[in-house]
Amino acid sequence: MNKKTKEPYLSIVIPAYNEEAVIKNTLDRVAEYLEGRYPSYEIIVVCDGCKDDTAKVAEEVARANHRIQVLDRKTNMGKGFSVRQGCLEAKGEYVIFTDADLSTPIDEIEKLLKWLEAGYDIAIGSRALKESDIQIRQAWYREIMGKIFNLFVQTFAIKGIKDTQCGFKGFKKEVARKIFQRQSINGFGFDVEVLYIARMLGYSIKEVPVRWLNRAASKVNPLTHPLQMLTDLIRIRLRGWKGAYER
Repeated sequence: MNKKTKEPYLSIVIPAYNEEAVIKNTLDRVAEYLEGRYPSYEIIVVCDGCKDDTAKVAEEVARANHRIQVLDRKTNMGKGFSVRQGCLEAKGEYVIFTDADLSTPIDEIEKLLKWLEAGYDIAIGSRALKESDIQIRQAWYREIMGKIFNLFVQTFAIKGIKDTQCGFKGFKKEVARKIFQRQSINGFGFDVEVLYIARMLGYSIKEVPVRWLNRAASKVNPLTHPLQMLTDLIRIRLRGWKGAYER
């Protein structure tokens, strides 16, 4: 722990929507992994208007571990909203957000921290690099959707990043704060907005190959979410042209 500020070294942000079945196991696994490896840490769970007992289960785990904080939002706003709230609340020197199902296993944070500690402002997990280890793949149609969406991302928003949508990203604290103070998209398109803002602000980004296991019970609707995400790309470009991210 930093003696001057008494702030944690590492913040793990976990957005959660109806994750009652997995949240206890996830929090136990994350806390067990972090214990003894880092001088101090915090885990922030952001419950996004859950209709099940995700918040209740998470709060029960938090009562036994003071390093776990639960933000229980009563209204469902979207993953982008939850990640933004958690990252702005985070106090760690480094801030990493990860999915509640741990599709990217928690020990993969070492790969992100390696590059953050080496000086990069942002390190993002990627499933699209040659070295990426995809142990359980998505359904074929989801993979095709992802590739098509990335073509749109490359064309309209961010060039040179092969996988913008992996839910495993790390930031230096002040970088996270400056980005998420500007970030506005509440849905799944928020990842692109985060990286678009980062590029606009001149931050360095390292894309890192990670181990990944697809979860069958995905929250992404293959019919409605692609259209929403394309709409988000247009919003990002319009906001960029208007200078909204510069303020």
